[in-house]
Amino acid sequence: LTGGTTVHFEENPVKEHAKPYDSNETEKPNIYTPLKEIKADFLEKNQGCYSTSTPLSRSKSQNQSSKEKQSQPLAKHDGESQNGFHKMWTLFLVLLISVPLLYVLWSGIGVGTSSSRDAEILQEFRARMKKLKDTYQSQDPNLWRRAHVFLEKHLNASHTHLEPAILLLTAGREAEKALRCLSNEIADAFASSQNATTIRINGEDKAVLDSDTVKLEVDTELSSGFSKGKKVAVVHRFESLPAGSTLIFYKYCDHENAAFKDVALLLTVLLDEQSLRKSFTFQEVEEKVRDFLWAKFTGSDVASSYNGMDTDKLSGLWSRISHLVLPVWPEKGLPLEGCT
Repeated sequence: LTGGTTVHFEENPVKEHAKPYDSNETEKPNIYTPLKEIKADFLEKNQGCYSTSTPLSRSKSQNQSSKEKQSQPLAKHDGESQNGFHKMWTLFLVLLISVPLLYVLWSGIGVGTSSSRDAEILQEFRARMKKLKDTYQSQDPNLWRRAHVFLEKHLNASHTHLEPAILLLTAGREAEKALRCLSNEIADAFASSQNATTIRINGEDKAVLDSDTVKLEVDTELSSGFSKGKKVAVVHRFESLPAGSTLIFYKYCDHENAAFKDVALLLTVLLDEQSLRKSFTFQEVEEKVRDFLWAKFTGSDVASSYNGMDTDKLSGLWSRISHLVLPVWPEKGLPLEGCT
């Protein structure tokens, strides 16, 4: 007490409600608490700990999850792309195998059909030539052999023609009819075996005409006939054509640049001699025809011009028409009119 002042001390209210501490009483966990509850509590605390102490881990986990989600459609897309690539590659391989196979099969069918057609043509031609040989029995056996081989070779290679077949038949005056008939018959045999017809040109009918006019007429007849599918032309009495007009045969008898290569031309030359001896060799017959045409087309009485014939031009023409020169002998038993 000091100066009569009384001091009162209030009791701590906490102490009033505080529970006396008993050192002997310690709270212990119930041993019967289920283990799964303890485990769940532990995991919950750890999760909380990780969430507060390692935010980067959560971010990283989220990023990984996001990447995994993004990678799923990408993986699906890659799978579809690979699948489409495999399909395209398979299709390419199928086409790579199928196209050549179909080509081979188709070519085989075409070749088979072409071969069959060639065989039919050759068979027909041989039959016709055999019949002619039996009819024209006075002819040299070499005429049949050479003409047959020459023309058959052309028929047999119908799909690889490099030049036309040119055949020149010649005879003396006594065999004029045989020359005309036999040339017509051989030409028709060649044409009919291919289901075609023959172009016929008579040089005697054009002998007195202007050279340029005849040249144009012959060009028109040959070009028109071959363009329409005719396979052979016979030019009778070639020596009677005006000299300059024969230059048109450069166009049709050239070795490399003939206008039509899948055709044949038969030219006939009637010599001034009455007879052509059978003792002549084929080489001698060829020389006789050459000399005769030289005299006919380049003689002093033949008018010369820029478009006319001269020695050089005739040499070029001769090399084109003299592939095969064959003699024809007189034949008995031929009809007075027409040919058998």
